[in-house]
Amino acid sequence: MSNTVLELKNVSKTFGKRKVIDNLSLEVKEGEIFGFLGPNGSGKTTTIKMILKLIDNDEGTIKVNGYDTEKQFEKAMECIGAIVENPDMYKYMSGIDNLKLHARIRNVSKQRIDEVLKLVELDNRSKEKVGKYSLGMKQRLGLAITLLHKPKVLILDEPTNGLDPAGIKKLRDILKEISHKDGVAVFVSSHILSEMQLMCDRVAVIDNGKIVKIEEISSEEEEKTEVLDVKVKNIEKAQKILKEKFNLESKLKQNNIEITVETEKVPEIIKELALADVEIKAVIPKEHTLEEIFFDATKGENFENGKKGGVKGE
Repeated sequence: MSNTVLELKNVSKTFGKRKVIDNLSLEVKEGEIFGFLGPNGSGKTTTIKMILKLIDNDEGTIKVNGYDTEKQFEKAMECIGAIVENPDMYKYMSGIDNLKLHARIRNVSKQRIDEVLKLVELDNRSKEKVGKYSLGMKQRLGLAITLLHKPKVLILDEPTNGLDPAGIKKLRDILKEISHKDGVAVFVSSHILSEMQLMCDRVAVIDNGKIVKIEEISSEEEEKTEVLDVKVKNIEKAQKILKEKFNLESKLKQNNIEITVETEKVPEIIKELALADVEIKAVIPKEHTLEEIFFDATKGENFENGKKGGVKGE
């Protein structure tokens, strides 16, 4: 089992009379990409700032790689790399010179500089001035800077903002590599739900300062089962067969049957229904999207102004 490298336990924060974060608890394991979602004003940015000790939590504990951020601040921060706003870099200097500057501060070797440049695919453009870099290249250079000291936890707040689809995909691939291959825990906040679904292993949804949902996005268990919308002519007969032959409970939804079943059993189920003269009109796999998870958890709130509809970032 993977080690927990980021832990928030019963964390609360109050501004004035308003409790912005209310008894929040979560754990992030090494080697996973953990998405952090929520409507505007839900507490995402406040939570990130508390993890980084940019603001203090009023109650609860925050631990990074086992170190309490309150009692063992320096050791905890040594285990974190973060990009909260725009990456801090000098535009008149080259990419590699920016890295060398940060490497001297952290006492990092030239070999490590070469490693991170290759990782973020800037090794062929490292001698160009940062001012000439595209937004995507700047984001990747910022990521390289945060990775110099080999952090256990990487905190990213809206890392894909302003990037084109190619830039988003490249960043996603890099994050997956450092997480799944190098064991770095990536804690990422974003408003692009479709991208979070492609990137994350788990997501937490925060609303009004509370975690309202933690969901697995991609797992072996998820791949072994699926939700099917089965359209048949004789619903009662089909439900009886599913119960008696396969011990499956089915839900009636808009004159169709919804079942959750092991993927390998789907052909057998279709065969049994057909042999029983149940007329099958369609068998449609139902995708459990991150958008559905989010709107179900937040009761259909928008990311902006609490309205139903599209989503926007905090």
